[in-house]
Amino acid sequence: MQYNFYTSPPNYRSYVKKLCELKRDFPFLEVSSIGQSVLGREIYAIGIGNMQSITLFAGAFHAQEWLTCSLLIRYLEQLASSYKEKTTVCGFPVNQSLKQRGIVIIPMVNPDGVSIALEGASSAGYLRNFVDSIMQNSNRSWQANARGVDLNHNYNAGYKQLKELERSAGITSPSPRQYGGECAHSEPETRAMLAFLQTRNVETAYAFHSQGEEIFYEYGLNTPAKSIYIAEILSKVSGYTLVKNDGLYSHGGFKDYFIDKFYRPGFTIEIGKGENPLPITNLEKVYNKILEMMLVATVI
Repeated sequence: MQYNFYTSPPNYRSYVKKLCELKRDFPFLEVSSIGQSVLGREIYAIGIGNMQSITLFAGAFHAQEWLTCSLLIRYLEQLASSYKEKTTVCGFPVNQSLKQRGIVIIPMVNPDGVSIALEGASSAGYLRNFVDSIMQNSNRSWQANARGVDLNHNYNAGYKQLKELERSAGITSPSPRQYGGECAHSEPETRAMLAFLQTRNVETAYAFHSQGEEIFYEYGLNTPAKSIYIAEILSKVSGYTLVKNDGLYSHGGFKDYFIDKFYRPGFTIEIGKGENPLPITNLEKVYNKILEMMLVATVI
């Protein structure tokens, strides 16, 4: 049977293979590693267009939300194909737009976590016994990295308040989900994302998660005035609902940090509906529903 990346969950081996294929087919793609995970897996970033001013799309912060990785690769491939052939996508002039502002896609922020979610504790190398000890009998609940830290609770944005919320919920140590670490930026995956932000001119950042068909767009007093305007456009073209931070999801996220420290628009996009992990068979349905939104988000 012929290999098709889009018909199976994106384990790390198939993911890297797909990136190699994309670089072969589209040599103009800028493929680089921004850092390594706890277990030494590369965290790849792929750029296309004007790299002096970029939009950032990032996915698979959470292990069970690996469909976001497949979605972003699907989008990247369509953009690259259109860029190469000088065609449009849904009337969107890809070449012209990407020459004004490029896009960088980081499809798998948490490669160790995705490996654990798909393959179990055996994929965690020297941390296998540790992962097994806190897995709670099933890898289906695993959202964290290989050290049991939730990478979307590890950013220094309201981190003190987040830790208080975690303690109130009884989360005080490494866990399959929602433990923000001993301190902000404790994890190499988080630090890799921070280094990327510090060395690139990211105009707008989008963190892709699942599920709920929702858009989060604000964080505290530094939320730009134009964020709600952008969010309303994204909601209109996708049918996704606008929501505000609440409870354990109120602080410590990548989007929160980007808004708070850079004063620029940042968004969390919760793709699809159902129970995580959303099946790979949902990919085309989800993609077709939000393709126009992703195109708008690339340039707005």
